[in-house]
Amino acid sequence: MALSETENGCSGGEGGESDAIVKACVLGGFSETGETRGLISSLPEVHEHKLSSESTTERFLVIMNRYQEQPHLLDPHLEWMLNMILEFVRSEKSPSSLVHLSFKFLYIICKVRGYKIFMQLFPHEVTDVQPVLDLLSRQDPKDSETWETRYMLLLWLSMTCLIPFDLYRLDGHLESDDGKAREPTMDRILAIAKSYLLVSDSPRDAASVLVSKFMTRPDVKQKCLGDFLDWSLTTVSQTNDQSMRDIMVLDGALQSLAKLFKHGKRDDLLQYAPTILQSLEQKHLSESSQAMLRRLGVKLIQRLGLTFLKPRVAAWRYQRGSRSLAANLSMSQSATVAVTPEVETQEQEEDYDIPEEVETVVEHLLVGLKDKETIVRWSAAKGIGRVTGRLPKELADEVVGSVLDCFSFQETDNAWHGGCLALAELGRRGLLLPSRLTDVVPLIIKSLTYEEKRGACSVGSNVRDAACYVCWSFARAYEPKELEPFVTQIASALLITAVFDRNVNCRRAASAAFQENVGRQGTFPHGIDILTAADYYAVGNLNNCYLNISVYIASFPEYTKAMIDHLIAMKINHWDGVIRELSTKALHNLTPQAPDYMAATVLPQLLPRAVGIDLHGRHGAILACAEITHALFKLGLQTNRTVVDIISSECVDALKSIHQTLHDRKQYRGFGGELMRPAMCGLIEKLSLSKMPFKNDPVITGWQWLIDDTIKTLHLVSSGVKDSIMVAVVSALSALCEEYYQAEPGQADSQMQDILVSQYIDGLTSPQMVARCGSALALGCLPRFMIHSKLKQILEGLQQICTVTQKEGSFTEARRDAVRAIAQVCVKAGVCANGSPDSSLCSENVADVYGALLDSMSDYTTDSRGDVGAWVREAAMTSLMEVTLLVASSAAEILSPDLVKCTMCCLAQQAAEKIDRYRAHAGNIFLRLLHSTEPAVPHIPHREELLNIFPIETTTSLNWNAPSQAFQYITQLLGLPQYQCHTLLGLTVSVGGITESTVHFSSQSLFDYLRGIQDNSAALTQFGNTLLIIFRDNLRNDRVSVPFLKMLNQMLANSCFEIFTTEENHHFCVELLTLCKEFRKAKDISKLRACIDVFCGLIQFQGEVRKKVLSQLLMLLCHSFPVIRKTTASQMYEMLLTYDDVIDPEVLDDVMTLLSDTNWESNLATVRTHRDQLCDLLGVPRPQVVAKSSVQVS
Repeated sequence: MALSETENGCSGGEGGESDAIVKACVLGGFSETGETRGLISSLPEVHEHKLSSESTTERFLVIMNRYQEQPHLLDPHLEWMLNMILEFVRSEKSPSSLVHLSFKFLYIICKVRGYKIFMQLFPHEVTDVQPVLDLLSRQDPKDSETWETRYMLLLWLSMTCLIPFDLYRLDGHLESDDGKAREPTMDRILAIAKSYLLVSDSPRDAASVLVSKFMTRPDVKQKCLGDFLDWSLTTVSQTNDQSMRDIMVLDGALQSLAKLFKHGKRDDLLQYAPTILQSLEQKHLSESSQAMLRRLGVKLIQRLGLTFLKPRVAAWRYQRGSRSLAANLSMSQSATVAVTPEVETQEQEEDYDIPEEVETVVEHLLVGLKDKETIVRWSAAKGIGRVTGRLPKELADEVVGSVLDCFSFQETDNAWHGGCLALAELGRRGLLLPSRLTDVVPLIIKSLTYEEKRGACSVGSNVRDAACYVCWSFARAYEPKELEPFVTQIASALLITAVFDRNVNCRRAASAAFQENVGRQGTFPHGIDILTAADYYAVGNLNNCYLNISVYIASFPEYTKAMIDHLIAMKINHWDGVIRELSTKALHNLTPQAPDYMAATVLPQLLPRAVGIDLHGRHGAILACAEITHALFKLGLQTNRTVVDIISSECVDALKSIHQTLHDRKQYRGFGGELMRPAMCGLIEKLSLSKMPFKNDPVITGWQWLIDDTIKTLHLVSSGVKDSIMVAVVSALSALCEEYYQAEPGQADSQMQDILVSQYIDGLTSPQMVARCGSALALGCLPRFMIHSKLKQILEGLQQICTVTQKEGSFTEARRDAVRAIAQVCVKAGVCANGSPDSSLCSENVADVYGALLDSMSDYTTDSRGDVGAWVREAAMTSLMEVTLLVASSAAEILSPDLVKCTMCCLAQQAAEKIDRYRAHAGNIFLRLLHSTEPAVPHIPHREELLNIFPIETTTSLNWNAPSQAFQYITQLLGLPQYQCHTLLGLTVSVGGITESTVHFSSQSLFDYLRGIQDNSAALTQFGNTLLIIFRDNLRNDRVSVPFLKMLNQMLANSCFEIFTTEENHHFCVELLTLCKEFRKAKDISKLRACIDVFCGLIQFQGEVRKKVLSQLLMLLCHSFPVIRKTTASQMYEMLLTYDDVIDPEVLDDVMTLLSDTNWESNLATVRTHRDQLCDLLGVPRPQVVAKSSVQVS
């Protein structure tokens, strides 16, 4: 309703639920003239080849579809396109395939421009009738490939029927050459029209157009109209809507009748109308299961109604100036008044008799307004508008009254929607007189907030959208003085819908309707200012609407109370939890606009609902009480008043008693408890922050019980809400402790401190994972005075559950939360270099804290969900950053170089790994610590080199998520000795991974680095030693060893160690071979295959190593797995082709033949014989069979 347009350009803005950029692109004209000519000209060449004809058609379709929304741009070009295509059709030399393809092109144009406009361009001379008729007669109605041909020919025939000569003149002598009588043209056309009305494809629609043009000819209607109507009624009465065939026939008959009564003259058709209406009534189409038939029934009935009534413009209708806005503005200087009917016209209307059938027609249309399908309701609404426009004033007013009956709460949402559409149509046509606005406007206001709950969701968004359309149409229909009494109501209701409606389409429709009213009426308060803030795009984002736009609009006093009342009445009890929560936050933000109203009126209204029967209402009311109370407290701070000075003592008592009431009713249990517990935690938090005077009150014990019980029983709650409940519990506990557990300022109530700390430390070893999580987070949120003198105990408990053991491998989330809690506790306790380990982070316990966090950086636990250890690693990285910055700012001297080195190396490793999200997290923290100046982190190894690699601008410009950017930086750390091992370990899983982009960019960067040190023997040796260390340390760790072998294979294939190949039995190669031998006994296929690749790469090294490698490969040729034997043979074959100096050229052909021709998947005895032959040829001792070998049998 409110799309902005710019000529030859685009207008866009931000909006939508996902902040998508919405663009309305407007074309300036038809720009593909040359290409279109070329495509049409190519039809004679392409029609014979299916592939080329399809591609040509597809391209033409793409071009035409661009103009679906602006088809008028095609108008100047339609004639030449049509003429070019008709040349092929009319040519006698054109084969049928070319004719059909030509008509397909015509149909594509027709579909985009619309048949009503396009068919007028067809040639309709007398000479065209027979050729078109003959061509149509030759078509096969059952050929599903060529329906476009039949469709377009029927439209063409419709146009040729408009020739102003009697058709019998075209017949000439009806005797043909063979003496048989030829059928008259009129009969032929009628037969074709009837036959195509019965088909099941699109030509049926074109046949109904043909009927409307053909049957309204003067010569045809005299001879055939009565018979055709009889045939149509017989067809209608003899079919039902059960079989698909009958549905199609009925569709054709109804379409043709509707179009016939639309285009025919009233005098010709009036005599048949009662019979047709009676036949339709007997058919009971409104009860049909087919929406299309019900729509056609409504369409035909409204046309019959218009036939019964004389075509006249109601003199009593309300008229508002001119359609042109400019003309209206120029006339507005002279006070124009609505046109009033004269006495004579009133007398004429009294003399005009209305046929009885009109009542039946109106009844059917009113039933159509309540149909379950929108297309039927829309057609009925238009029918109501058309018929009412021909009725006298009194009868028209009765129709309006009947439409208003749709707005009853006994009616369904369909009736409300249909009623809105009908009112908009009546208003648009000036048939809804201003005297009726007092009845109509209240119903429209109700419709703007109409919502009916159905099960777990609701219906009514279509009603609200249609109500916005009514407001939009009223803005254009009435003078400002007519709507002036209702401006406040309409403006408030539209803004409430524009800001608070759940559905984005309704918000945008309301914004557009408000905009129309501001522009046309000019009486809406603060219209321009509000439109700037709440335009079509701004209302796209729900959070923005509730939390920002609403506050701005409520700053205008005309709208404040209406918005607050709407939230209280309709939104805090909404079925959608997101809306309820947003509503309560909106109430918090709106409280400063009307604090007295909130305290004296709203809060007392909410408190009974907070302990009411309705679950959703209770949930919303509790959250709303919490938010409003906190907002009032914040306002009180500005005037030095406490919250109990602002709200009444009855409200304070009611707030205090909510918990006990819910507890006594057992409403914390079951499904309702999933909503009540977080809501009450929210209330506890806000009341604590509001400094309610409840210290030492029994209610505090009740609140503490709720928090503790929620942590203990959280495992019983459905998984989707656990996290949100946990957040609410932790926030409530933190606020509760801060306000009510201080004996003196900064000093804890020692009894509660002992109870809570020991209780949560015990909870860390609970068998329930969520109880462990809750206990860890609870410890992390305790205020400083609660941790004081208990720090050692708390840290020991948290460090203990951070350790991964075989038994506790499944408690991943608990470890993650414990790691988070360690940092929170340290930040709360603070740092004191020489302090007590029981009260602050000091030189005695800093190593233990770092030890727990650094150990968590190597948590690679996996389960059915994947690499869940990454959650722990992510938390550990964040915690390390927080603790490091904390210590560096307060007592940098307790940060040993070793701790900083381990921290930076672990971050470097994570920044080189394969999962984008965690790589980005590690990289950003690495740069944050490196570039931190206040405080500066001491003892960072190679700080200067790192600053050269990562200049300050990389903190914002470097996208760590993108492998193409991240790896080219991180591989530079391989040149820094202290980072080399950890960085290479991280790169190993990236280079040897399975994600194509990660593997590509990480290996590319790694090989770039290796190429740079090819001539540096010391650097390459150092790199080789680091590789061996990683391999040796992770020999039994499949997470690293398998990717390591893949990476090693790539390095060997890229000749990265060519400098070592010149030296016989190089230390690197010998060690590598020794370590690789360990994998020969593995049972994992992927590991064995990777191992074979590495062995084949190691063959390039000189000396005894080569013999040993060959020996290992020959053993694998007799592996117990056939697939491994086959893979080994294949890889050896490729190896011998690649490295031609490995064996004696004289035996090369024999070896190659044996490797390629032997079936290595046959039984071991056969394979061993061939393998031994290879040993002899290669000069390698034959392997001896080892008894009782589990996998290796040779």
